[in-house]
Formats: sequence, structure tokens, C-alpha cells
Amino acid sequence: MRHKRIDRRGFIQKAGAGAFLARSVANSEFPVFHAAELGYAAEQGGEWCEKMLNGDFARLITLDPAHFHAALIQKEMGKGISPRVAVFAPLGPDLLSHLNLIEQFNLRATNPTHWELDVHCTPRSLEEMLAARPGNVVVLAGHNQSKINKIKASLEAGLNVLADKPWIIRAEDLPQLEAALALAEQKGLVACDIMTERREITTILQRELVTDPDVCGPLVALGHVNPGVEMESTHHIFKAVNGAPNPRPPFFFDIRDQGEGLTDVGTHLVDLVQWTLFPNQALDYRQDIHVQGGKRWPTPISLNQFKQITGEQGFSPELAAYVHGDVFDYVCNSQLDYQLRGVQVRLRVLWNWESPAGVDFHHAIYRGTRASVEVRQTIKENYRPEVFVAPNGAEHRAAIAAAVSARLERLQNVFPGISSESMRDEVHITIPDRYRVGHEAHFAQVVAEFLKYLQAPQSMPAWERSNMLAKYFTTTMGAQMSAST
Repeated sequence: MRHKRIDRRGFIQKAGAGAFLARSVANSEFPVFHAAELGYAAEQGGEWCEKMLNGDFARLITLDPAHFHAALIQKEMGKGISPRVAVFAPLGPDLLSHLNLIEQFNLRATNPTHWELDVHCTPRSLEEMLAARPGNVVVLAGHNQSKINKIKASLEAGLNVLADKPWIIRAEDLPQLEAALALAEQKGLVACDIMTERREITTILQRELVTDPDVCGPLVALGHVNPGVEMESTHHIFKAVNGAPNPRPPFFFDIRDQGEGLTDVGTHLVDLVQWTLFPNQALDYRQDIHVQGGKRWPTPISLNQFKQITGEQGFSPELAAYVHGDVFDYVCNSQLDYQLRGVQVRLRVLWNWESPAGVDFHHAIYRGTRASVEVRQTIKENYRPEVFVAPNGAEHRAAIAAAVSARLERLQNVFPGISSESMRDEVHITIPDRYRVGHEAHFAQVVAEFLKYLQAPQSMPAWERSNMLAKYFTTTMGAQMSAST
């Protein structure tokens, strides 16, 4: 078989990623397939999939990793996942950043991973991956505008998909999303987006309390001033990942590629609203959702800040329309008002430069006829998310406190040690530290659930598909309306 030869060891050393390939292919010559040779590669991939050993039923294919979430899928060695992972991507900073994170996981002192990577550097990453198919699960993160095309192509090739949010950032792509989900169901494949916020202990407890009629009661039918649900997420451009500063590629700031705040981070917020208010229920985006309006505004980023976070010497040409002298207006902040089955919802997504506490912030309040259930994460809570229940009036305090205690008692078999304490005007939920695992650890929990679905695709709830459509309808229609105003 003809192939080009490159200095594989030199490439790996440049990436700082020699250790994890030491037992794999670091000393081998690196084939870059030509179009005429792709049929042979496909035969190799299919043969390998039939010969997975040691009980491994999942082999990952990382395609075009352009966001650190792709690497976080491999922060832990999930049971049933082969340690051998194929990576298809163009040679460049995104790939090198991904390899560096995987190396850090392999070299850490505590509970190191032992991944072995087959790295395919090619500008034709999608085509060559589809021809080779050296696994059965495609992992995607980054470059959100083109992501749905890669998802659909992977499903057409019979591959399962675990892809970071968002799957789409434009309303006109909703039919493609609908077709992709239908294709996955038809072929018996698993296709999931990575909803880590469902694994956060405070959101889990908030959901339990909101859905308890003795605690919260029905949500109040209020308007824009005091909506039944109000949620705000504040993220930060300059942040640390795996204990080190996380660089941002220039395309991260291009909202045509990455999406703006609502279509990106806002995906989590919309998902949490649906998941909390209507657990295990299928939503119909054509009937259940009324998007009322939205707005967006920029966070200014100086040229020096842009250099610091990207390593580039100037603003990218793609950003020219938003550059004014030495300042780039990053249009990343969003507000959305909508109704979900009659419940008034307001969401806000904010991006600041750097966190005063080194973490992102989440605030959510559900206003019921008996009490409000709120997650707060301010300086008063030492920037740690906490859950509070506030009765609607002093005369209800004793009854609400008793209802909260009863609900938490029923949760002891799942979360032993969860308790409550009465404060001046509200009830505080006390959460043992062992449940506060952090955002990065949630990825392992997402992977574990995905693997269960992979073993039994029929076990994936049917409502997940319809609610994914509802979620992306809400975010993309909201962004479309905010752009027009």
C-alpha cells in the first residue's frame, strides 16, 4: 500500500504527547491514506470492530477535536471502552492541544489513564474516518456550525455519536437535526449530546424539590417581571482546565462558527428547564414552546487580551466586522423569554473575561405557589452553588420545612447524608462534599450513561429525542429573534 511518510516521533514530541503513544505507534511510520486506498482502510476498520477483546464493546473515534470537551471524555477510563482510540484531524493547534490533554491524563500521579492513540493527521478527516471506521463511537466537540453534517454522516455510516453541545446553532439546520435523530432511531444507533449539568448535585436536588407538590406547588403564572423560571449562567473566557490555563482558538470568538451565548451555553439552560419541569415527558416543539423574544450584547475584549488567550498577534480577519480599533466586541451575551407549556421562562447567558473565584456561576429559581426553589452561587455562598427553599409567607414555613425534610428522607437511598437546616426565611439544603465532584468529573458520568445505552439502545428514553428537538428549536429560534432586534 502506498503512503506518505512523515516524522511521526518529531510530531509527537512537538505535541508533548510521546508518553501515551509509547506502547502504541510512536515508533511506527504514519500512513496518510490517498483516496484510492480508502477501501482498504475501511476493511481494516470493520475487521477490527469484530475482534474487540477483553470485554470492550466501545472503541472511540475522535473526529476534529477543537474544544477541550473532546479530551474530557477520556479523563477517566470508562469500563467497556477500549484503551485504543483513533483520532482524525488536520495537523494544527487544535489537535496538539487535544493530544497534550490526553497526555496529562496518562501522566498524572493519581489514577492515571492508559490511552493508546492512532493519530491520523489529514485535512480530509471526515472522509478518511468514514472510510476507515476504526471503532464504533464518534466523539465530536468544537466547530459547531458544521457539526451536524459530521453527525449525520457518522450515523449514515452506522456509527454511534457522542457529541458536545451544541449540535446546531442556526434555526435553518433544525430539519437536519430531526433527520439525524430519525436516522439513529431507524438504525438502532445511539446519538447523544453531552448534557453535563444534569449531573450537578444542586440541579438534581432542585429538580426533586420543584417536582414535589408539597414543597413547590404548581409554578406561578407570572409574566416577564417575575417569570415562573429564571436562570442565569455566567461563564468566563480566561479559565483553567485540568489545573492549567486553557487557550482559546481564534474561531472560538467567531459566532458564525461557535455560536453565540444562547446557542452554545444556553443549550444547557434550556435542557435543565425541560428536564426539571417535565421529567420523563416528551415535548413537541411545534405545540409546547412559544419563543417570545430575545436580545444580545457584546463583551469587549482588548487586543492584548485576545493575544493572551489565543497566542495570535492580531484579531482574525473573520472578526473584522466586530473590531473597533484595539477592541473586539464579542457578541456572546444573551437573554431569552419564552413559554414552555404555559410556564414563563427567562434565561440569561453571560460571558465575562475572568472569574473572581476561578469558577463559572449558575443561578436558577423556580417560583411555585407554595415556595420558591433556588440555586445560588454568590460571594455569600463562597461561590459554591447551594440550594434554598423559600416559603411564600411566614405562615407556611413549618409546613414547607416538613415537606422538604420528607422529600430528602425519600432520597437517602440515593444520596445518603443529604439534609436541611432552617434559616431565617428559608430552608437550606446541606450537601456532603462527596457529591460535589465538579464539572470535569461530570463527563465521566455522561460517558457511563452513554455506554449503558450503547449496550442496549432500546433503553435510551424516547423523550430524549423529542426533547433534543425542543431544546435546539428554543435556542436557535431565540438567537434568530435576538439577531433581528
